[in-house]
Amino acid sequence: MIKNFNELKTKALEKQKSRCAVIEAADLSTLKALEEAVKEEIVEPYLFGNEAEILSVAEKNSIDLTGMKIVNSKNPLKDGIYFTRTEGDYVMKGHLATSRFLKGVLDKEFGLRTTRRLSHVAILSIPAYKKLLFITDGGMNIKPDLKTKTDIIKNAILLSHKLDNPIPKVGILSAVEVINPDMEDTIHAAELVNMSKRHEFPSSIIDGPLAMDLILSKESANIKNVVSEVAGETDIMLVPDITTGNAVAKALIYLANSKAAGIIAGAKKPVVMLSRADNPETKFNSILLGAALS
Repeated sequence: MIKNFNELKTKALEKQKSRCAVIEAADLSTLKALEEAVKEEIVEPYLFGNEAEILSVAEKNSIDLTGMKIVNSKNPLKDGIYFTRTEGDYVMKGHLATSRFLKGVLDKEFGLRTTRRLSHVAILSIPAYKKLLFITDGGMNIKPDLKTKTDIIKNAILLSHKLDNPIPKVGILSAVEVINPDMEDTIHAAELVNMSKRHEFPSSIIDGPLAMDLILSKESANIKNVVSEVAGETDIMLVPDITTGNAVAKALIYLANSKAAGIIAGAKKPVVMLSRADNPETKFNSILLGAALS
């Protein structure tokens, strides 16, 4: 099982160089991350966007574009996603709004959607936690209903399988560990656990509702007399809504020095989606993730 980004890098290096379409590539942190990935022989980037702008960013910041192909395009989103569908191995969001990027990914005519709902997974390496933690969905689905949560969990489980975790443990986050009729997320959690018992999910162990202390600490579960195979061993944390997922992930990044990567799960090919504010290290980790899954 891959437990950190160094191990993820090893997995990415085991594969042939992947062809990555970068949408609106005139972005400093994105180009820095790509420069490092090219040096490591992990990726062959295709930079979609305004050629003059891409060259300008690179020249002003002494970025070596050797090994990268610039594709001058008036419609980088459409052209980059079409390239991904036909020739490329995965696509990466550059300097454009998330809503616009997702509109292209989800486009029925030229997008990358499948029959299953797509969802975002943030993958974090937290200094105080012993393995990678998947947080989903803090990037796409605003307030998912039970059916959507089913797809979100399946997407994350299959992603975890591809990263060599045969039986990921899924913790369903809430504020409490009991079913409360006034808290819809606890009712959803109970139903999802029942579905798991009926083997409606791929190989995994699912438990919830679980408060955050139980998600991360076996000791807390013991103190509260909660018996759970997932408590303190969580691989995937399902959050109740986009605000919770986004806030938890960013708090861990900014306040706990966590390293991160982000990807959309459930698409025809890997879709690397990050914030425009993410630093080059986070973008490099996400490039590793796309390459490892290609």
